Amino acid sequence: MSSANFRSVVRRSIAVRVGATAVLLGAVFAGIAAISERGRMQEGVIALARAETARWNVAIRDQLDQIASLGAGGLQESLDDFVAARGDRTLEQGRFVYVRVRDIDGRQLAELEDAGFANLEKVRKAVEDAGFHPPESGHHRVISARLGGQPYVAVQIGLTDSSGEIRAWMEGVFALSDAEQARLQANVWRAVLHVFVGILVTGLILYPVVSRLLDRLSGLADRLLDANLETIQVLGGAIAKRDSDTDAHNYRVTVYSIRLAEATGLDDTQIQALIKGALLHDVGKLGIRDNVLLKPGRLDEAEFEVMKTHVQHGLDITGRAHWLAEAHDVVGAHHEKYSGGGYPAGLAREEIPLNARIFAIADVFDALTSRRPYKKSMSFEETMRILEEGRGEHFDPRLLDLFIGIARELYDLFGGMEGDEARKELGSIMQHYFRRDTAALMR
Repeated sequence: MSSANFRSVVRRSIAVRVGATAVLLGAVFAGIAAISERGRMQEGVIALARAETARWNVAIRDQLDQIASLGAGGLQESLDDFVAARGDRTLEQGRFVYVRVRDIDGRQLAELEDAGFANLEKVRKAVEDAGFHPPESGHHRVISARLGGQPYVAVQIGLTDSSGEIRAWMEGVFALSDAEQARLQANVWRAVLHVFVGILVTGLILYPVVSRLLDRLSGLADRLLDANLETIQVLGGAIAKRDSDTDAHNYRVTVYSIRLAEATGLDDTQIQALIKGALLHDVGKLGIRDNVLLKPGRLDEAEFEVMKTHVQHGLDITGRAHWLAEAHDVVGAHHEKYSGGGYPAGLAREEIPLNARIFAIADVFDALTSRRPYKKSMSFEETMRILEEGRGEHFDPRLLDLFIGIARELYDLFGGMEGDEARKELGSIMQHYFRRDTAALMR
């Protein structure tokens, strides 16, 4: 993935995230606004109900002063007169559709039912189910409910005499008029819309600010990644040139390792670790003295023991950088053999890290097919014969079978590829894996 494409991915990711966050916050705060508006709507209904009750309370205050002399139904006539006199005064906002008045001893003093109200039976049952009792404190009690999809407020309000003492309780259900319901519901939706739009607009305002900041951050991350990738390429190439006369081997063997890893089904994270390990597999040779490392002939036993220490040197070097820690599998085990005859730990079979088993095949394949100052390159057929001889001894048989399936194509594409051409090919593959991983962090 190119730098421009990476930034495009980042911007899209920001836009999606800012948009999703704005929608989520809009939904949450719009819900809060809706609940708040409905609470205010309920408070308005309660205020209407209490205002109506207060008017009637004033009209019957003299009777409440003499409540002991009232018999059952003693306030019925007063209630009927009040309702008749009320006319359409509260119909614009709502009205009581059910009222029952009882004294503090439970005697029923009056009752009102709006026979023309469609949900009267549901209202009556709801009041009975609520089982209203005088509240322990205060002069009123409220229960909100929805019946038949419509909002109602059931109230129990104390009726006081001229001295302010509660002498009776009125239980009633107040129903909003259709017009009032529509007005209050419109207020709810208006508040929801204002909150939602406000948050979306805020998101749109913040997007370019966040985008610019993250664009700069991604640019810095971009350059840091490029620097890291260039560093391990240069370091790996420097090691290869010290060991021979070219750094192309390091680049080719890394490409071969990647292609075998892909055929094996490794994920991006494992392939990234393999790339680091393949490029730096011989980094420990920086610690081997020249008379051993550059000796043209065969090493004697003591010299070979010195040469084997390059593995530990490599682990020491890569262990100093957290970003290179993933290279340890290849750096520490690329000389192990599948049968257990390798070094430094004599690991066998699955004890050898998978990346190291993959690299071992790629390393020998490139070494055999490449020309070196001290040898000519072997033919593809001769190389494959030698690899087959190492099946189960040096190489993992399953991985060798996978490599045999792709070896001819790799040989035709990359065999003998030198210098900048090999480095550019590897660089393109590395950008693909490491840049894709970085872009995934922004999704």
